[in-house]
Amino acid sequence: MANVSLKNLDITLGGNAIIRNLDLEVEEGEFLVLLGPSGCGKSTLLHSIAGLLDISGGSIAIGGRDMSRTDPSERGIGMVFQSYALYPTMTVEKNMSFGLRIAGAAKGEIKRRVGRAAAMLHLDDLLERKPAALSGGQRQRVAIGRALVREAGVYLFDEPLSNLDAKLRTDLRRELKLLHRQLGATMIYVTHDQVEAMTLASRIVVMRSGQIQQVGTPGEVYDRPANLFVAGFLGAPAMNFVDGAIDADGMFSGSGLRLALGETVPAPGGKAVLGVRPEHISLAPGGPLQGRVTLVEPMGAHRVVWLDCGGIELSCILQGGRVLAPDDAVAFAIDAQRVSLFDADSGKRFETAGASSMLAVTL
Repeated sequence: MANVSLKNLDITLGGNAIIRNLDLEVEEGEFLVLLGPSGCGKSTLLHSIAGLLDISGGSIAIGGRDMSRTDPSERGIGMVFQSYALYPTMTVEKNMSFGLRIAGAAKGEIKRRVGRAAAMLHLDDLLERKPAALSGGQRQRVAIGRALVREAGVYLFDEPLSNLDAKLRTDLRRELKLLHRQLGATMIYVTHDQVEAMTLASRIVVMRSGQIQQVGTPGEVYDRPANLFVAGFLGAPAMNFVDGAIDADGMFSGSGLRLALGETVPAPGGKAVLGVRPEHISLAPGGPLQGRVTLVEPMGAHRVVWLDCGGIELSCILQGGRVLAPDDAVAFAIDAQRVSLFDADSGKRFETAGASSMLAVTL
């Protein structure tokens, strides 16, 4: 395994700056996920690490060696693409061993590496089949196996599950997690799917417009988002936002809602945005807030309930068997210890000591 160090990285394509002055450290053995919307530069960044795209400035080091201008074949990486890119006339064994044969590896070494990868990916019984006789999930496992036989220092994954159906994505996601635990290898994974990011990553890099917005564990980026973009991008449904301001008493006040913010509060008078996750809003008789149900979305184990609260739309998660229908009046409460507060102008998170209680609620 190897670490990856990106310093002051610039990437320009067709005269357009895609990545600008980017710094990132990937530790040995970690599963790092690059997460962001389409067009944010995450795949471009991955391809530059692989050497498939030239960089305009800065440096890329892999395992402590500067690889900024090194040929892809000499970077010690294995890569899995979104498309399987298998040779249709070759068997699974030939597809997996193709790169090793081209490199002139000994037959015994090729057999050892292919056998090891096939065992890890449950492909032992499929080695003599051709791609046409495989399912989509099996083909993607072969593509992963083709990367694994390189026994590389770093493995790169460019949205490898996006062409699979929901069940196959879930199955392969689990297999990738177990594979990383078994190999202990450094893996960098690109996706726009937050579920993949949250379940696979040891750390997540959230990107937007070629810039890193936040780096942290899944729990950190979800519970303490660095800005409004991260807060709104992660979560399904997304975080609820309420516009307001900090009043003279150092409390958040907006749309009839007042919230004590704790010991460390922003300066009074500033505009602010209160953020609360749907799971931190509980429907409870006697709750201090009142709303009207506008929509109920069954999700199997739970339901997403959308509320109109004095013109503010909020989503919450409902567990259990309580029956609700549109236009029902409900009472609810917000877990004030779990809210986030953002500066309305910059979008950055205010580092408060945590909200303490909900007061004077008149929604």
